[in-house]
Amino acid sequence: MIKTNYHTHSIFCDGKNTAEEMVLSAIEKDFSILGFSSHSMCNFSDCWHLPARNHSAYVEEIRRLQSAYADKIKIMLGFEADYICGLCKPSKKDDYAPFSPDYLIGAVHFVMNENGCFAVDDAVENVKKGLETVFGSNKRELVHSYFEAERKMLEKGDFDIIAHADLIRKPNKALELFDEDSTEYKEELFLTAKAIKKAGVIAEVNIGGMARGYMDSPYPSPYFLSLLSEMNVPVTYSADAHNASNLDFGYADALSYIKRAGYTEIAYLEPNAIKFQKIN
Repeated sequence: MIKTNYHTHSIFCDGKNTAEEMVLSAIEKDFSILGFSSHSMCNFSDCWHLPARNHSAYVEEIRRLQSAYADKIKIMLGFEADYICGLCKPSKKDDYAPFSPDYLIGAVHFVMNENGCFAVDDAVENVKKGLETVFGSNKRELVHSYFEAERKMLEKGDFDIIAHADLIRKPNKALELFDEDSTEYKEELFLTAKAIKKAGVIAEVNIGGMARGYMDSPYPSPYFLSLLSEMNVPVTYSADAHNASNLDFGYADALSYIKRAGYTEIAYLEPNAIKFQKIN
């Protein structure tokens, strides 16, 4: 199997290594394709995003590396583009058209209502504060808002891969936001899986939470992944790497995880094409 990773961060956002260091590590680890995906809100930014003023510099550097290492590895330019209703969305036709990316990853990190907005991919104490101040401690509303935001992103966006589709699991162990076996929660997953299928995007099996010690299993959960498999949603897998040493963290285990959900092949991106390879 060819080795790929489309979810790669560098010091352009919240990564720990330069983009070139990530490329050199990928070559050493025998990757065939490495896609860069700096966190982006396009014309806005939070502290862990690519600053709005640096988008052009990021594009120039990834294109430079693409050319410089063309004989050793295929490098692709992407963004992990946030969706926040009324503020930003992952769209190659609109927001990201000036940068001509090879692909976009669509992601929901933030939840909001009329009282405010906060990141669910944050320290537990910050998520707890957001739950209390924005959602009045209503856990059900918070969870629904997260998945509803994903479904709106899938409807309004124009992107290739959906990132960590149940990221809301990250603070769940500490805050007990929901019961993964509840009918209500499973309905949110079912509706979101249907939206992913309708949008025609690739679902990402993301090992990054495990690599950084936040999770003991990948995103999405086994049940969510089984729904995606039943609906014939294509999947890829990624390390969501924030440092060079984690570029292929847990790759063998991730393949087994995907096979247990019923998949026999993995999707991978090339410019303007989705291709598939059999799982060994």
